Amino acid sequence: MGFTDLTTDAGLAALESWVLTRSYIEGHSASQADVAVYKALSGAPDAEKYPNAARWYKHIASFEDEFATLPGDASKPISAYGPETVDVTVQPKENEEGGDEDIDLFGSDEEEDAEAERLKAERLAEYNRKKAAKPKVIAKSLVTLDVKPWDDETDLVAMEAAVRGIEKDGLVWGASKLVPVGFGVKKLQINLVVEDEKVSLDELQEEIQGFEDYVQSTDIAAMQKL
Repeated sequence: MGFTDLTTDAGLAALESWVLTRSYIEGHSASQADVAVYKALSGAPDAEKYPNAARWYKHIASFEDEFATLPGDASKPISAYGPETVDVTVQPKENEEGGDEDIDLFGSDEEEDAEAERLKAERLAEYNRKKAAKPKVIAKSLVTLDVKPWDDETDLVAMEAAVRGIEKDGLVWGASKLVPVGFGVKKLQINLVVEDEKVSLDELQEEIQGFEDYVQSTDIAAMQKL
């Protein structure tokens, strides 16, 4: 008969039992079977009461953007999936001596342990696949650099050309302007964007200060992470 009303405790208990040793409702990958059962729920199952169902629900939720492209027949009802019979109420059976016999619904044996390990490895592989597919965020900084000349006779055009002549992977020069500092002296204020992992600002300043015919010193006037 498959799954029935998954908004009831009986339905959730059936789902909990079904996904105890399964990652998916059918097969070894997400399909329209998972979509149908997922949509039949009123929300995420209680993780304390139905831990396996809650785990399955959270996993399938990660496919929401791909529901329409998952394989399978989207027209099937939820009764087409799940156990052939659903018997979630188990009464204690009295033994011959009149005591209650303990019933272990979810007993573990070697076969179940192997299946659990397989499911664990499958989920780990899928997590690593998704993690590897995510684009890596490149950390960048927008920097305003002050380059101070020796005096008012320094050729500022040549000084800027020397500075912009520095080329590095992860370095992009931006706009610049000349800012008066007093006594007829002007400093070069230039913007640049750097990839933090590729360009060291300390090394860049040392390289600029290596133009000793033009540059007296350099200072970072402002810096903002992008």
